[in-house]
Amino acid sequence: PVLLWDTSPISLPTTLEATTMTTKNSTSAVVRQPGDGARRWFFGGGVQTWKATEEVTAGALPLFEYEMAINKVTPLHTHPDSDETMYILAGEILMNMDGTEHRIAAGGVVIAPRGVPHAFKVLQEGTRMLCLHTPGGAQAFYFGASEPLVDGEGTGVVDFGRIRESGRLNGGIEILGPPPFPQA
Repeated sequence: PVLLWDTSPISLPTTLEATTMTTKNSTSAVVRQPGDGARRWFFGGGVQTWKATEEVTAGALPLFEYEMAINKVTPLHTHPDSDETMYILAGEILMNMDGTEHRIAAGGVVIAPRGVPHAFKVLQEGTRMLCLHTPGGAQAFYFGASEPLVDGEGTGVVDFGRIRESGRLNGGIEILGPPPFPQA
């Protein structure tokens, strides 16, 4: 085959066109080592270690590592204004995504687009995931549904009422119903 290239000169505008794009800059670079970040007990069960907040990403995203015990479940829910990405670092979860179940093991990823009903159940002890929401905006829900852990503490009380209340007050989540998994 013969490739032909257009070598005619390119005409560039001499003035800035009316189209402009606004971007937000991070307030600072983010570097976190293993174990770094604020640790919070999430009332849905598990410890979140916050790697990046919306404040340091200029609102682009929150990012946290989530350590969970076996059989932890989430209620069926959606995130109306953000896409939720979960990258499994260790262990395995059963994800119910819009009524279809998927087993996601370490190294797997699941993305729940905004508005899509989903829930998960932890299948292995020691399961850990990275969770992020894009765009930012869900952090207020997570902070309202959790509390800081004091050094040495690792657990708290599971309280789905506080999860629902944080969603009502802070947005970021809509609870649709109970976990769609059989009781263990």
